[in-house]
Amino acid sequence: MSTYFISDIHGCYKEFKLLLEKSDFNYTKDYLWIAGDLVSRGPDSLKVLKYIYSFRKRVKIVLGNHDINLISVYIGVKKNKKENFFDEFLNSEDSFQLINWLRKQSLLKIDKKRKIIMVHAGISPKWNINTLQFYALAIEEFLSNDNYFLFLEAMYNNNINFWDISLKRLDRLRYSMNTFTRMRYCYPDGQLNMFYKQSPKLIKYPLLPWFFIHQRLIKDYSIFFGHWSSLKGTYIPKPFFSLDGGCCWGGELNMFRWEDKKWFSQSYLGK
Repeated sequence: MSTYFISDIHGCYKEFKLLLEKSDFNYTKDYLWIAGDLVSRGPDSLKVLKYIYSFRKRVKIVLGNHDINLISVYIGVKKNKKENFFDEFLNSEDSFQLINWLRKQSLLKIDKKRKIIMVHAGISPKWNINTLQFYALAIEEFLSNDNYFLFLEAMYNNNINFWDISLKRLDRLRYSMNTFTRMRYCYPDGQLNMFYKQSPKLIKYPLLPWFFIHQRLIKDYSIFFGHWSSLKGTYIPKPFFSLDGGCCWGGELNMFRWEDKKWFSQSYLGK
């Protein structure tokens, strides 16, 4: 049995299938950990979701911002946009089943025995592992609830960017959602910057990639994340593993096998 890590498939179905073949992924005995953003930007979000659903018992997923966006578009909380490539999904007879499966996925995966953490975007420098788990579970419970649309209606807020335990519960959940699914840069005091997406080579202090702000409260874990395709060529310190190769932007889809620490890649093939 092997464990594979991938992120930001973004509807790139052809590349995803080829990468699984290239890496010898075995549906009957291996596990695939996906660090979010299964959908959007690429042309085949429906195919990607249906395919992953077909072997879902061998998959561990954390939701990314584009996955949350698909759920929000589906229920009418957000408007659909051309660049999402959601039309095929929204018009599919499978959409109801797939949305209800997708919204019940996690914001966080932890393997305490092997000391592995997987998130989509990042981890707040202000959190220890107990806080990390608590707020991931709180969001998961809301998304799994029948009234999840009320939760999503209240979640979109860029102004909640600083962690304080004295914040109202809703604001703590907003901060947590931003952290799990959207964060890239922080200030040295841990405040999130929700606007800059460029490579760290183009950004000056005091902004820092979140993983450069020492995670003193979470020790000894290997941390896998996606979300940030412009990190290519950036030094990323151990124990962090950046998975997003920007396939939907003409880059590549990357996969990492845990047991022998081997990387696999598949270049973008075009729409």
